[in-house]
Amino acid sequence: MSKRNGGGRIRVVVAATSAVRRAGLEAIVGSQPDFQLVASTGTIVRLAAHASQADADVVLVDSDSVPDFNEPLTAVFVLLADSAEARMISRMLKAGVRSILPRESAADDIVAAIYAAYSGQVLLSAEAAENLAAIYGDVEPELDDSLLDEITPREIEVLRMLAEGLPNKEIAGRMRISDHTVKFHISSILEKQGASTRTEAVTIGIRRGLIPI
Repeated sequence: MSKRNGGGRIRVVVAATSAVRRAGLEAIVGSQPDFQLVASTGTIVRLAAHASQADADVVLVDSDSVPDFNEPLTAVFVLLADSAEARMISRMLKAGVRSILPRESAADDIVAAIYAAYSGQVLLSAEAAENLAAIYGDVEPELDDSLLDEITPREIEVLRMLAEGLPNKEIAGRMRISDHTVKFHISSILEKQGASTRTEAVTIGIRRGLIPI
């Protein structure tokens, strides 16, 4: 995996108002040889400026309320928060948040989210993905026969797992294929749907009727 900082480690800022939770996240970051903890803060305001000052790649935020990301984000964000309303999730993704997980997520899930966010991927919990899908709950699916012909059944299966918020490794396990093959399928799905992100591919899939809601 390429690194932004001259081949170095992924530079991570931790932000959490709770000192106990902040210490736990610091420990998770510190346990990974590919990560470097460059800053830790007990406030979740002005995080964009804080990330810029620390030259961070990823900001890991734990919050008991959904932060309002009004500032332009210079780093990608991984958010651990209680469930958010669908349109708030959409706004956060547009602002630069790349992963949204429950606050009680396992350490392995948090690590995977940091890697995914740094790599330009979007990783959502199943609940967040369902909430996002709810944006289109009142839109009648538009079945596109040409698209159905182009996207293979295998790719539709992968697309539906993306809608569940599953990471590549879990998709590979369910389908009994390699991580590389999963990445190939996702790349093909993005190209065929004209999408630039996994989330965009999911939303298009919902509107096309490829993903049941």
